[in-house]
Amino acid sequence: MASVEEKVEEYYKRIFDKYGIRHFAKTEEINAEIDNALKQATSKSGGIGNNYPDIKLLLDNGNSRRIPVMIEAKGSKGKLEKLDKNGHIIQVTKFGTDSKPGAKNPHKKGDPNYSAITTFATNGALHYGKAILDNSNYDEVLIIGINGSKLSNDGKLLDSEQKAYYVSEKNNRVPIHVKQLDESFILLKQDNLDKLYSILDNLSLTEEELEEVKAHTENELESKIKAIHQRLYDDKSLKTTLSTNDKLYVFTGLIMAGLQTKGVARLEVTDLKSNDNEIKNDGTIILDQIETFLTARHATQDKIDLITSLLGNVFKNKTMWKPNNGESLIRSLYDQISRDIIPLLESNLHLDFTGKILNSLNDWVSIDNDAANDVVLTPSYITHFMADIARTNKDSFVWDLAMGSGGFLVSAMDIMIKDAKNKIQDNEKLEQKIQNIKENQLLGVEILGNIYILAVLNMILMGDGSTHMFRDNSHDIYQNLNFPATVFLLNPPYSADGKGFVFVEEALSQMTTGYAAILIQENAGSGNGLPYTKNILKNNTLVASIHMPNDVFGGKASVQVAIYLFKVSRPHEEDDLVTFIDMSEDGYTRQNRKKSSQEVNLRDTDHAKERYVEVEARLLGKKAKTEYYTEANGKLIKDSITLNGNDWTFSQHQVIDTTPTEDDFKKVVAEYLSWKVSELLENGENYD
Repeated sequence: MASVEEKVEEYYKRIFDKYGIRHFAKTEEINAEIDNALKQATSKSGGIGNNYPDIKLLLDNGNSRRIPVMIEAKGSKGKLEKLDKNGHIIQVTKFGTDSKPGAKNPHKKGDPNYSAITTFATNGALHYGKAILDNSNYDEVLIIGINGSKLSNDGKLLDSEQKAYYVSEKNNRVPIHVKQLDESFILLKQDNLDKLYSILDNLSLTEEELEEVKAHTENELESKIKAIHQRLYDDKSLKTTLSTNDKLYVFTGLIMAGLQTKGVARLEVTDLKSNDNEIKNDGTIILDQIETFLTARHATQDKIDLITSLLGNVFKNKTMWKPNNGESLIRSLYDQISRDIIPLLESNLHLDFTGKILNSLNDWVSIDNDAANDVVLTPSYITHFMADIARTNKDSFVWDLAMGSGGFLVSAMDIMIKDAKNKIQDNEKLEQKIQNIKENQLLGVEILGNIYILAVLNMILMGDGSTHMFRDNSHDIYQNLNFPATVFLLNPPYSADGKGFVFVEEALSQMTTGYAAILIQENAGSGNGLPYTKNILKNNTLVASIHMPNDVFGGKASVQVAIYLFKVSRPHEEDDLVTFIDMSEDGYTRQNRKKSSQEVNLRDTDHAKERYVEVEARLLGKKAKTEYYTEANGKLIKDSITLNGNDWTFSQHQVIDTTPTEDDFKKVVAEYLSWKVSELLENGENYD
């Protein structure tokens, strides 16, 4: 049946006319900003060309809040929208096979597939909505698909259907269905906009949906980073010119150059000209943009000087900027990063994305300076868990004195901001609190320059939590600090004294209240952390000892670790009960990324999330909803320790009962009788 798309458009335009709603046709301009945003985006089929939504609206409630509405029409049965198996609106996918010979639009396996966007109404409307969010100052849009396929004898549409979604930065650009617009567009009338805006303001993702978005984004981000690193790894011209540190700098530098910053025009791929000139080339352009980016993000001059000096050598490297077949490697890589990486970073998700870069490089070659498992990413679910059991909240002051890429601080900031949003109703006070959290309530120290730059970039992306990020030796920094720390989070270098407990003793001696959660080589608690572990107990209480899975780092560090939780500034007493938990089975299945063919190396195969929630509840004195770790099943033990600092591990307090039970007796007797019968049969003996 032929499409009746024009009739669908006419039908809905008459509805808008009836309600007095101003609507704009395909080529009619709403305003310069929206039209330019549509022009800057790739077309629905992925090419260069203008984007022309079938119908456009601009809602305005009279209080300076304007919401663009992009409407796409189709005129065939079943063409309203196409969703994936998870219920998400499909955008660009990849072809699974090559096209057949003689195909009208030939393609190769892996080429981008735009068919969902071009064929289905809602999918096309979302493409236009994302173009506006990408290329304008609007931070919210409505996208609507309209469709129909049957006409009456006099040409009227009989089976109209419509579906609307709200897409906003506050909801991480996840389309949320506006059910109230499924049957009628009367809420789009000027008189009803306040009611509509109220409905939109109450649309938000649940915590579970946010976690799903976060996990999906992290997986996609890691996959994209791997693809770029594979390219760097395979490039023969770079084998002897780029060290592992240099690859870190390439990633971070190009990301800094590509991120959108208020008051600074985005660096476009076309701005890189691949000049073959020592003074003016793609490398110098990138370095200039990085300095502009850091200045616009209010980085201090010492940070700017340090970062540009660290990045300078790699972007001045002639192999990077010299054109090859008319294009420099910098330009080619920037094209890939701006297309595949930048869009995933420009959200309000709190991701330790630079940790993903670190892990990707560690998949292929050890990070420079890392001969002792000292540079390894702590998984984000662990950093979040540790921040939770250390009682992090909106008023916490959190520090990490061996911060690596800043993963603990990212998780802490996420918890602190969520807590502030839950407890502060006044918007002005909330914004002030969030700004204070970012600028004043987080502190990190890292001695390695190549890792420090990752942490700074991580925190700058959070809205600049980099104010108190120091590149220094933490042993020398206390005299210059005036930071009232209440939460201490740490995964120390295990090659340091006491397996890293030297950092813990020093930090806790500077604190007057709060909690500390330490992820450390487990045998540090059974004697290898002395004398620091013994000294720590003089002023701090060991609250819990958690035995973690032996592959918690996914094969990147071959050490058995534990989490030790302390209450600060309260001396441990001999009769204090410590909670020992065996989380060796935490519900996650892990694989070594380098050897695994699977894209995701961490899978929840046995209620992992519920297990971590249960342990949090038990350590925070709350009622647990599950019973994976109990005294009855031997996974949880409450016992005292000595004050010697050498009996902190779960196994040291595990009691193995060797007393035989009735079942044991029955089993032995049964096995004996079975053996005796077999022996008699073999000997041919016969008993009547």
